[in-house]
Amino acid sequence: MLECAEGHSIMEVSRRLRIAPDTVRTWRRRFIERGLDGLCDDPMPGVPRKITDADVERVIIKTLEEKPKNATHWSTRSMAAATGMSQSAISRIWRAFALAPHRSQTFKLSTDPLFIDKVRDVVGLYLDPPEKALVLCVDEKSQIQALDRSQPVLPMMPGVPERRSHDYVRAGTTTLFAALEVATGKVIGSLHRRHRAAEFRKFLGKLDKEVPDDLRIHLILDNYATHKTPDIKKSLLAHPRFHLHFTPTSASWLNLVERWFAELTQKKLKRGVHRSVQALERDIRAWLTDWNEHPMPFVWTKTADEILDKVAAYCRRISDSGH
Repeated sequence: MLECAEGHSIMEVSRRLRIAPDTVRTWRRRFIERGLDGLCDDPMPGVPRKITDADVERVIIKTLEEKPKNATHWSTRSMAAATGMSQSAISRIWRAFALAPHRSQTFKLSTDPLFIDKVRDVVGLYLDPPEKALVLCVDEKSQIQALDRSQPVLPMMPGVPERRSHDYVRAGTTTLFAALEVATGKVIGSLHRRHRAAEFRKFLGKLDKEVPDDLRIHLILDNYATHKTPDIKKSLLAHPRFHLHFTPTSASWLNLVERWFAELTQKKLKRGVHRSVQALERDIRAWLTDWNEHPMPFVWTKTADEILDKVAAYCRRISDSGH
């Protein structure tokens, strides 16, 4: 209307505002006939609305602030019974406001007093690794079980997924010590039947042998007790090229080797069938060898400031929730 008031033609207004000429004609005619009232939407056809804004508000408040009797969360059926509305209405309201009472997620915030310093230290190694040095993410995947299903696995067929019995027979466990090279994605691994400082010291010896002598070794580790025993500290004094960097407590997500462990679990261990620990270890070694033939680095992208800002925003949201 403002463009038309300035004397522009319908076609010129259409071109300037990038809208259809018929649209310009329609709203111009409505303004001429009814003035400002003509610029408001006409009543939509159909059955008059039955659910009021107050009803919607009542459902949202009840969903967020109350719990049903004898249940931990609401369902569409229980909320419909409590409000006298239909299940479909409850479902539409929840979708409109992105509410999903049936869903739940886990979280844990680190209480490490050196959280900020450790985040900056580890992320700095990812984004700006030192020269003439190798950055390795190190951890142990302990208690890997050799599991044999109680009945044969039924293979996949058209229209039928692979099926396996829900129960299994345990044949023993093993522990995988792994060091992920951040730059290339290659992994140095070692399998042991026990999970002690002695095995970790042996693994450090393997790293010392396999990494070229002219490179310093920066290890990113978690705070597990076997990484900090007096015996380990004494061993490190004899190998000054090792530099240890610890992730904050309850922050294993900061160690990239955990991402590699997830690959191993999903692609090899989760659906694997092993009648003995030896068979399990053969499979792990074969998978490790295959990985190193075509390694894939996991690229870290977030800066330390971005991570800390996100954690701070999450803490503020929790503080403001009233719980």
